[in-house]
Amino acid sequence: MSEAAVRHDWTLEEIEGLFALPFNDLLFRAQQVHRRHFDPNEVQVSTLLSVKTGACPEDCGYCSQSAQHDTGLERERLLPLDEVVAAAKAARDNGSTRFCMGAAWRNPTDKNLERVIEMIRAVRDLGMETCVTLGMLTAEQANRLREAGLDYYNHNLDTSPEFYGNVITTRTFEDRLETLQHVREAGINVCAGGILGMGEGPRDRARMLQELANLPEHPESVPVNMLVQVEGTPLFGVDGIDPLEFVRNIAVARILMPASHVRLSAGRNEMSDEMQALCFVAGANSIFYGERLLTTDNPEAGHDRQLFDRLGIRMQAAAADEQKVCCGG
Repeated sequence: MSEAAVRHDWTLEEIEGLFALPFNDLLFRAQQVHRRHFDPNEVQVSTLLSVKTGACPEDCGYCSQSAQHDTGLERERLLPLDEVVAAAKAARDNGSTRFCMGAAWRNPTDKNLERVIEMIRAVRDLGMETCVTLGMLTAEQANRLREAGLDYYNHNLDTSPEFYGNVITTRTFEDRLETLQHVREAGINVCAGGILGMGEGPRDRARMLQELANLPEHPESVPVNMLVQVEGTPLFGVDGIDPLEFVRNIAVARILMPASHVRLSAGRNEMSDEMQALCFVAGANSIFYGERLLTTDNPEAGHDRQLFDRLGIRMQAAAADEQKVCCGG
């Protein structure tokens, strides 16, 4: 079977075999797969804005926004529409093609969902793709978001099913899969990935990628986060992940999900330019752009542009025709 074939039947042994390859061999295979599906010197750029910060009832061990953790984060109300539009315009002018909005909810109320729908429509009017992450959704809510023209819904698996209970107890791994199913059945593009460096083992990383790769359809976007440790959260002080091991995870994700955008997400502020360059070689072709990711720092846009110039990487231009297709507009 071709290395670039899109499969949904990966075994754990096959995936662990990829991780066990010599580093150069793994990156070579990942780069071959990447070039069959994408321009190797083009990166899609998204911007993420927290539209409602803090006071989330969930107990996610990595999250500064949990009401159960004392991180000093102030609770904020849902942002006014004009502030969201202004942030989206600034992101578009800086080269972002997708604007992502996150709200610290376990699940949105119908009233709150209607306000987010107003944001989605306003951002789409700017010519940008839209993505939201709002927690768990019902099938009806997913359909309402689709009718509003939402392009992507983000709902990460976070880690393996086996390690999940060590990180979160207020919802189950199956709850996350159910929301992804609602999103997919509504016809919205799926954005789903995970977080590395939470104390999980190598098998947990392989299992998380197996869960993503063996979904009936691969997520169109796969964010790979490196834990940003926040004082006051249960995971503060946990041993981090080795940089080269992180790059291996990018490469394996690229091989398992050859046609998905693999995004470098949280943690880039702690990554060297050289580590990020290796991630691009390994098949990463999307980043979050801007100085904040919800509540944590991100590299400045100017630094990212300088790195792209040094690497000969272009930012992907907005594709109006592609957006029209995926939005059904």
